[in-house]
Amino acid sequence: MSTGLRERKRVATRRAIQLAVFELVSQHGLAGVTVEEIGRVADVAPRTFFNYFKSKEEALLGDPPELPDSELVESFIVAGPETDLFDGLASLLIDAGQKSVDDLDILAVRHRLLKQYPQLFAMRMARMRVFEEQITELVSRRLVRDDAALLGHPEFVRDRARLVTLVAFAALRHAWTAWVNEESSLSLAEQLERSFADLKSLFA
Repeated sequence: MSTGLRERKRVATRRAIQLAVFELVSQHGLAGVTVEEIGRVADVAPRTFFNYFKSKEEALLGDPPELPDSELVESFIVAGPETDLFDGLASLLIDAGQKSVDDLDILAVRHRLLKQYPQLFAMRMARMRVFEEQITELVSRRLVRDDAALLGHPEFVRDRARLVTLVAFAALRHAWTAWVNEESSLSLAEQLERSFADLKSLFA
């Protein structure tokens, strides 16, 4: 089996599992669904389910956001003060956003179920806080790299990095909301680029 065909099969199996979870949870509630039932509807063995997800809750939530590859991260950190911090951060978040995206059908059902089950929403927010902390740490490293005088002021650096991260996350949320609600014909990557450009124009 070629690499391309194998990857398409993996994606299809993963999607089938998620759709099965959504269908069963919508019908029977989260507590009333077992991995065996999910496997039956998705036409996969329970062992296959656990190759993709650790739990039914994880299948509902999908993959957590992850940092881009180490090369892109390092490029951001060492870019230097002559390059725009927000441009670099936008590139990181656009890359991360594209990697963690599911199709709109899955996102729509997930959005509804998150409203129905507060514990799932709490799990999702916890994931986002972890990702936010990871980005804040990268911004902190970039700030110190750009200005070595900040090395002796860790609290200031942390506070400034958190502010930068939260502003960038506002653009990320803006783009995501517009894309999920189909407010434009742009792809997610294009919408992310537009939202960050709009954000940057506010401070021009």
